[in-house]
Amino acid sequence: MKKILSIVLFTLMGTNLFAQMKGIVFGSNNTNKIPLYGAKLKLLQSGQGTVTADDGTFELSLPKQLPDTLVISAMGYASDTLVVGKSDRFISLEIILYSDQLLPEMVVEIRRNSHSISRLKTLHVEELTSSELRKAACCNLSESFETNASVDVSIADAVSGSRKIRMMGIDGVYTQIQLENIPYLRGLESAFGLNSIPGTWIESIQITKGTGNVANGYESMAGLINLELKKPREMERFYANAYGNIFGRAELNLNAGHILNEKWSTGWMAHASGVFADMDNNGDGFRDLPMGKTVSFLNRWDYRGKKMEAQFGFNAYYDEKMGGQVGYKSGDELPLMYGVYIASKHIDAFAKTGFFLKKPTNSIGIVYNLKYQTVDATFGIQQFYGEEKRGYINAIYDGIIGTTDHKIKLGASGVFVDMLQHLGALHSERVEIVPGAFAEYTYTGMRLSAVLGARGDYHNLYGFQFSPRLHTKYTLTEKLDVRLTAGKGWRVPNYMIDNLSLLASSRTWIAPTDLLPEVSWNFGGSLVQEFKLFKRKANLTIDFYHTFFENQLVVDRDFSSAQVRFFNLNGVSYSNSFQSELTIAPLKNLELRFAYKFLDVKSEFGGIMQQQVMVPRHRGFFNAAYFTRNKRWEFDLTASIYGTSRLTELPGLEPTLQHLQSPAYPIVNAQITHIYKKWNFYLGGENLTNFRQMSPIVDAANPFGSNFDATRIWGPVMGINVYLGVRYAFKLKIKN
Repeated sequence: MKKILSIVLFTLMGTNLFAQMKGIVFGSNNTNKIPLYGAKLKLLQSGQGTVTADDGTFELSLPKQLPDTLVISAMGYASDTLVVGKSDRFISLEIILYSDQLLPEMVVEIRRNSHSISRLKTLHVEELTSSELRKAACCNLSESFETNASVDVSIADAVSGSRKIRMMGIDGVYTQIQLENIPYLRGLESAFGLNSIPGTWIESIQITKGTGNVANGYESMAGLINLELKKPREMERFYANAYGNIFGRAELNLNAGHILNEKWSTGWMAHASGVFADMDNNGDGFRDLPMGKTVSFLNRWDYRGKKMEAQFGFNAYYDEKMGGQVGYKSGDELPLMYGVYIASKHIDAFAKTGFFLKKPTNSIGIVYNLKYQTVDATFGIQQFYGEEKRGYINAIYDGIIGTTDHKIKLGASGVFVDMLQHLGALHSERVEIVPGAFAEYTYTGMRLSAVLGARGDYHNLYGFQFSPRLHTKYTLTEKLDVRLTAGKGWRVPNYMIDNLSLLASSRTWIAPTDLLPEVSWNFGGSLVQEFKLFKRKANLTIDFYHTFFENQLVVDRDFSSAQVRFFNLNGVSYSNSFQSELTIAPLKNLELRFAYKFLDVKSEFGGIMQQQVMVPRHRGFFNAAYFTRNKRWEFDLTASIYGTSRLTELPGLEPTLQHLQSPAYPIVNAQITHIYKKWNFYLGGENLTNFRQMSPIVDAANPFGSNFDATRIWGPVMGINVYLGVRYAFKLKIKN
């Protein structure tokens, strides 16, 4: 026992031999100083290196053998060197590179990982870059997570084409989705808004498990997904993407960025897509994929001055879907055929302004957003109409206490929502006014970093809500990080739009007698270990999160085979999520990722504590990415195995004849990309095993009967899909 204790003590003391150098790299042209993304840092003797993040920050593990020479380089700037000695362990650097416009041109080639866990951030943040999104067809946001194991995407029903996401086994309405830190896909957008953002607009996606920072709001209950769009100064001068598949879907995307002068730049993004084939491959009389069209447009402006920066623009889209029985056309007055028609209209304006104070470490940022949204939907003889007006403002002060090791954020926010929802005899009209204030303290030490925050919000209908949150990271060794998190989140449910896909059945709805805010607590942690395998960098991530609800609007589909019951939680509801992921590179041009996920999501359904329906308890995941030495060809393969999930009972059948568990099934997707100068040609296939859920619609022959149900969906409805596309990109030349 003494020997074991001695080994443990020696190990803990030995961790002092390892260290991480942190810092930020700026670029200067004698007038402006901006953080540099993609700057390369490399130690000449050990060969270790890293690349700066979007905000110019970096973290570099130092070897045992010091001193060593650190080389810092970035395209468009003169390289610099720094001698690193033993006394420089755990220091924080600020490095400034100066423009090389008077020097001969130098090209630095950097290949950044398309998928990574940020070791710099205190929170567990998983980042997907645009390179990761190009591994799949990635036509819209709902398809942007196909090569990712943390976010699950499933079909909501078999007639509307609606998709929904889940994090940690919990429905996507509990995940806070933001568009560059502006709340997005809230309210009426939650049901069908995933189709509104094309993948070609996205520069990167950050996925945070558990509760996020208090500065981002109070609705982060199961996680936070932040979408970063392409920036006018960094995006292509002109970009085009055309796509088509064998199911009759076609798409065109056009992007362009323009630098007007040193201060002003602008970018616009346009999207048009449609499904034009009336297909019924399974012969049940219903369209396998709804027909329709989507048109989206976004324009943004960027201003960079000496004392302030600003971004502003607007985003608009129109989305129309027409599903149901083959031959159905919208506008029919008599329900001769079962049809589904959904029309969504959206427009919003956004702005972000940042002001630099006298101290370079202090600043004030303000975010503004105004939105108008309507949804008009028909499911058979049931009709829904919703209208939403939303306003949002968030002001944040950033500063330090003494040194940059102690940072603070103070702020205030305001939310205004005027929402109308009407469904048959059910009617809901609500005006929400939610002012709030928050404070956040960040400590960054040599090994320990922590973010402690709290916010208070006053809801005009539900009173005061307090949300504390804590995130910590401890660096055990130069290659091993441990993170712990705990916090509270809450939201006001919208039971109609949140569950609109349940209209695709004959079940009647039992509405809640009164709505209460949903409140949850989340606790969890993760381990991130870097190591060498096959003499190359490898990464292992293990995380576990527990979420339990103080109150939840329970959607009980087990209450009755003829009814769906909505009620406030009167018992226990929780989620346990475990995930492990291994990333290795056995060859220079080959990266492999393996993942396993276990979900235990339970609440009281039908008066019994049961697993949530259509949530697989187990999922296996594999992704392989290979590119040739001449970088002309890229090959990507993604395979997932979904375990069994609990199903709802079918009306009119004896319990012994019921199939109450779905079978396990595989999904395999692959893509080949050929790169020729400014052109990318890609060919891909989805669901290559051709696995389909047989008879996805219950009693499809009698859509107006009492047994009809198109919501018992646990697997893919479509078979093999083959698609073809082409991309053209003319890069923007950045002028210093």
